[in-house]
Amino acid sequence: MPIEGGRRVAAMDIVIRGADVADGTGSPRYAAEIGVKDGRIAAIGPERLDGDKVIDAGGLVLAPGFIDMHAHSELALLTDRDHLAKLGQGCTLEVLGQDGLSYAPVDETTAPQMWEAIAAWNGRLDVDYDWRTVAEYLDRLDRGIPTNAAYLVPHGTVRMLAMGWEDREPTAAELEVMKAHVAQGMEAGALGLSAGLSYAPGMYAKTTELVELCKVVAGYGGYFSPHQRSYGAGAMEGYAEMIEIGRHSGCAVHLAHATLNYRVNEGRAAELLKLIDEGLDEGLPISLDTYPYLPGMTMLAALLPSWSLAGGYGALAERLRDDALRARIVRELDVEGTDGANGVPVDWTKIEIAGVADPQLRGLVGRRVSEAAAGEPPAEFFLDLIARDDFATACLMHEGNEENVRAIMRHGVHTGSTDGVLSGEKIHPRAWGSFARYLGHYTRDLGLMSVEECVAHLTGRPAAVLGLTDRGLVKPGYAADLVLFDPRTVDARATFAEPRRQAAGIPYVLVNGRIAIEDGKRTTALAGRAVRRTPAGG
Repeated sequence: MPIEGGRRVAAMDIVIRGADVADGTGSPRYAAEIGVKDGRIAAIGPERLDGDKVIDAGGLVLAPGFIDMHAHSELALLTDRDHLAKLGQGCTLEVLGQDGLSYAPVDETTAPQMWEAIAAWNGRLDVDYDWRTVAEYLDRLDRGIPTNAAYLVPHGTVRMLAMGWEDREPTAAELEVMKAHVAQGMEAGALGLSAGLSYAPGMYAKTTELVELCKVVAGYGGYFSPHQRSYGAGAMEGYAEMIEIGRHSGCAVHLAHATLNYRVNEGRAAELLKLIDEGLDEGLPISLDTYPYLPGMTMLAALLPSWSLAGGYGALAERLRDDALRARIVRELDVEGTDGANGVPVDWTKIEIAGVADPQLRGLVGRRVSEAAAGEPPAEFFLDLIARDDFATACLMHEGNEENVRAIMRHGVHTGSTDGVLSGEKIHPRAWGSFARYLGHYTRDLGLMSVEECVAHLTGRPAAVLGLTDRGLVKPGYAADLVLFDPRTVDARATFAEPRRQAAGIPYVLVNGRIAIEDGKRTTALAGRAVRRTPAGG
């Protein structure tokens, strides 16, 4: 029986032998044998451990499982038992409930509205939508899922419960209803609050409303993860507002998919990082995540001006039949720039149709709106398309700035994410490739950071943001969420032409001590569970 620190170590369930350990702290790699027992890391050391199963990891790096700080897998986790998009790239924990729109908390009125509102993200999968509260959704996840999952209370969903899709400030009573729903979600184990401030109905919220809700979150030790109001013309003002919310509420702020897109923001990453550094110097808890690609992806209807969506999709459909209102929408899209389109006039040559709900429209997938319009004014074609597809169309937005992406990802509070939409004919390759692309393209090929530093961005650092005390590090007693990768070959194989290709160079992934990927192949393990915030922060 092996000896560790003067005591005997029982035989392990799994022993990982011969790996170099990048432990998630950013410290230099070291050689060690790792013993896993009962779902936890039970032993780390140079001694030769005994195990029921031994993994020969010579030439591989052992790291904590990667944490996706911005995921859209709420339904996929319940329907796709393989979930290779995430497990195949080493992801063992996903943070759901993003962008202020998700499937809990809801009631009998808002549940079907929410199902339709984000169909462009998550599809209309064959799921029994039998939960209503955050607690019930987390319990549903606990029945067994491929990866672990944490949840953020979605602000837009909560606002819908309290006051529908109305474009106004809440009454005092309505604000209290929202605060109560946020508190209930936090008590159920949510880790924080998300917001989608360029999506209806969350986009109608004033700063004061968000401050009041964030005060509730701060009381539970949670964090605020906003999709801010603009990533284009008003990007810097939007980021400044989010930091102000943290300042006035006392809540930690995690800037979701912190990008600076469009020509107006070329070379402006230093301004954003200065704003963040000033807040950090003040003592404000600020962090951010990014995905390592230039294009973005969302619902096509998100490009619309906020006023046109007041009252929901039914009210929008009525407005599109009003010639004067329709002409106003077209003018704002093409000339003025809508708040939904980040304050920049839409360049229809950069908007690609990525997914449709109506099978008769599938021939449009993969085509830019300018091309698909076939001589018709693109904005008019766009309006007809989203109405015909029941507002469930998804799109790729080919905007972005490589200089900004590289500068932001190197910052000390940066964490990794996929922002991965998994439903649709032509999804963004970030859903299957983000973590492998960080390790392969940006770390190995471009040398922007060391392997150890990159691993810390994807593991220990996000775990600290989430307030988790037993995940994100290779450390005795921690959950055995582990990934083995080959630093020489790890790479994203997903492309815009073939977005559903499993990452290369990641032969083993463990979730809660069970092998989910073995020799690059998916096992039958469904070892994931809901990761809840507890009073102790774990």
